[in-house]
Amino acid sequence: MLLIVSGGIAAYKSLELIRLLTARGCAVSCVLTEGGAQFVTPLSLQALSGETVHTTLWSLTDESEMGHIALSRSADLVVVCPASADLLARMAAGLASDLATTLLLATDTPVLVAPAMNVRMWLHAATAANLATLQARGIAVVGPDEGVMACNEFGPGRLAEPPAILAAILAAIERMLAPVAGTLDGMRALVTAGPTHEPIDPVRYLANRSSGRQGYAIAAALAARGARVTLVSGPVALPAPDGVARVEVETGRQMLAACEAALPADVAVLAAAVADWRPASAAAGKLKKRLGAEPPALELVLNPDVLATLSASGERRPRLVVGFAAETDALLEHAAAKRVAKGCDWIVANDVGGDVMGGSHNQVHLLTAAGTEAWPRLDKRAVADRLAVRIAAELARPSA
Repeated sequence: MLLIVSGGIAAYKSLELIRLLTARGCAVSCVLTEGGAQFVTPLSLQALSGETVHTTLWSLTDESEMGHIALSRSADLVVVCPASADLLARMAAGLASDLATTLLLATDTPVLVAPAMNVRMWLHAATAANLATLQARGIAVVGPDEGVMACNEFGPGRLAEPPAILAAILAAIERMLAPVAGTLDGMRALVTAGPTHEPIDPVRYLANRSSGRQGYAIAAALAARGARVTLVSGPVALPAPDGVARVEVETGRQMLAACEAALPADVAVLAAAVADWRPASAAAGKLKKRLGAEPPALELVLNPDVLATLSASGERRPRLVVGFAAETDALLEHAAAKRVAKGCDWIVANDVGGDVMGGSHNQVHLLTAAGTEAWPRLDKRAVADRLAVRIAAELARPSA
């Protein structure tokens, strides 16, 4: 969500709205107008959203790193809460006099406004005309409510309560997703998830911290759009998503075999964190620690490369092969090199230096032959939904 907070005493309710949205797994970026800053502070919005708050069109740092155009298109939904009479008027006129109005004029994503103003301002013919213009352009409106104003007048103009605004936002999301549902009908999808465990002896293994959450979310999102999904999963503590055929494996070699058995497929999304190496041989019995003795030396050999193998699988190659690049430094450089080296079509790159592995949120870049897309920090289910939308659109294109 991109939340624009404009001026008005009701701006304080935007703080509660952020709390409700983040509790539902939404990532929220905030834009605070000059008027809005008279009622709430950037620090309050940042503390609740966990994201940088944008306040000015003339921030050289923001313009070099993101740009107001990129910010306007970085969200799935733009929410204006509260929407003052002044901001509604400038939206209707198509003005771009500050960051908020510039974003609203430049965005190509759906917009929802929650008006709040004095009752006389709300009932004024100019406000009614502005609102009618915005609704004719497809902008959704929630509220206002009727009640006692801060100015002690009574009537319509009170900002809708945050739970009602949340319900309107969720309804808008459902409308956005509805046309996408079913677009993968008849398609076959292969998804890998989780870590692999490479045995050292019967009780020890080499592994990584992957929880499998992102891969499982992707499998669920593809199945929700009608795909027949085979999920090849390493050892994780997650239930199989509804409508998904799960194949459980332990090692990288088992994962490759299961993936090859699942072909042909229209799309393969290889989100699993397959161990790069494995012990050359696993001990038949538990290796014992001997007092005063040196630890045993482990000879490592390369594991099979599942992504490169499926990308080069000839006639059985999926139309779209999507890999993942989990990096701790030089994210985009390493991911771009990996996409070329592995021969896959897309790479989803994420920095795992923080709490991504095992966490509920992810911030990724999507690298394709056409370029790089920076996605905002999202719940892993939201990342999966966005990726599924992109996959559906790609597979809908005629084959070359």
